[in-house]
Amino acid sequence: MVQRILAIIQKEFQQVLRDRTTLIIMLSMPLLQLILFGYAINTNVRHIPTVVADQSMDHASQSYLDAMVNSGYFDVVATAQDQNGVIHAIDAGTARAGIIIPPNFAEDVQRSNANVLVLVDGSDFFTSQSANAFASIIGQEYAINVVTQEVNKAGAAVTQTTLPALDAIVRVLYNPDMKDLWFIIPGMVAMLLQTQTLVLTAAAVVRERENGTIEQILVTPIRPIELMIGKIVPYIVIAMLNMFTIIGIGVFWFGVPFQGNFLLYTLLAFFYIFSGLGLGLLISSVSQNQRQSQQLMMLVMMVSLLLGGFIFPRYTMPPVIRAIGNLFPLTYFIPISRGIFTKGVGYSVVSGSVLALVVYIAVVMTLAVIAFRNRLD
Repeated sequence: MVQRILAIIQKEFQQVLRDRTTLIIMLSMPLLQLILFGYAINTNVRHIPTVVADQSMDHASQSYLDAMVNSGYFDVVATAQDQNGVIHAIDAGTARAGIIIPPNFAEDVQRSNANVLVLVDGSDFFTSQSANAFASIIGQEYAINVVTQEVNKAGAAVTQTTLPALDAIVRVLYNPDMKDLWFIIPGMVAMLLQTQTLVLTAAAVVRERENGTIEQILVTPIRPIELMIGKIVPYIVIAMLNMFTIIGIGVFWFGVPFQGNFLLYTLLAFFYIFSGLGLGLLISSVSQNQRQSQQLMMLVMMVSLLLGGFIFPRYTMPPVIRAIGNLFPLTYFIPISRGIFTKGVGYSVVSGSVLALVVYIAVVMTLAVIAFRNRLD
């Protein structure tokens, strides 16, 4: 019995070692997961991109902004004239938070009745949590430091009655009650569509090769690009139907409001589904067998989930990690889905992500055709 078991073990090792590509994927996946988890997972969000509308423009307001920046939680990336300009920057994704400092800010601080309005992007869970938690704390610390310095100059003692209150009024846009499902559903639509499109097509070409039917297809006058499109179309229909189901359940069952233009969302989701199916065909074309295609598919889904912005904000990741995230369509559709679904923005706001998605489709389909031709040769 032992000899028979050892023979089977020897046979399995030989098969594993013979398939070098699969072996490399199996050995490198844990290392890749460790690196990506280490750099991508960050629940303590810092350096939040912030737009500022400083209507006071004095030493006190600048000192307050310096305190916000020096805390490490807010990075000023743009300025605006008023609250509308701040909201526009948040809608466009230029910033994730906004600070509006009213006129006469210095006098209000001295009178202990200063107010600052902090607007937060409510489509991003971790950003809204961090901004909401630290905006008030930093503002109050700034006010205390200001009065402490003034009192010390006068040679008096600091008492509780001399400490002022600077109220940082935090308003979470698009999700004022910070309901979890309002954060999750728009991103989940993008994540589920990518997962489904990969699962549907990752084995499409390699299955034909393993079953021996690819030769029958090759004797026909069909071209590689025509074969790719023919493989994709049925899955597009299935994916679109599932998208309608997911959105319908999210809106009508869970009560998540759909703020934007549904027809625009449907059209852009069509391009996104096309890109996911193209990526699945590329995986299928470069894979030698179905087991290898499944491993590559799982790797792509795991990495894109971490680096695409579904869970963790991409601006907190190192540039190299963000660049890796650009290899997946989920990265481009997350801003589109949250922008239209949650914020109700129009095409002009998400046009950059749409253009990136169109370019992605062209690139991934070209690579899939080239890989398919190389396999035939």
